[in-house]
Amino acid sequence: MPKKIRKETDTDILEVKTIAEAMLEKNGKEVCSLNLKSIGTSICDYFVICNADSGTNVLSIADNVEERMLEKCNRKVVRMQGRENAFWIILDYTNIVVHIFQTEYRRFYRLEDLWADAQITEYSEQQ
Repeated sequence: MPKKIRKETDTDILEVKTIAEAMLEKNGKEVCSLNLKSIGTSICDYFVICNADSGTNVLSIADNVEERMLEKCNRKVVRMQGRENAFWIILDYTNIVVHIFQTEYRRFYRLEDLWADAQITEYSEQQ
């Protein structure tokens, strides 16, 4: 039986946008979201990805994403990994997985290439 594709909702859009804005507020670079719904093997509906040049900045972005999601969407992170070294922090909101990389690690892992079939949306300060 094929996987049922969940319809995009206003809540999904608000949450992804809230995460992207929180990343930009703390100088996240190359902020984008990948819509994984149409990919049959995806583990969630969205990835939201950014990078920063230092561990301190990576931690700051992660903290801001958590704060904004709680404040604007009433969502707490379910699982988190990577705070101990701040090379790559993952925040799991079940339907959305947030990836915050130090720049060199984002270049190495290239998630956008691994999930090339996904619809990509880029975010910038002007949006």
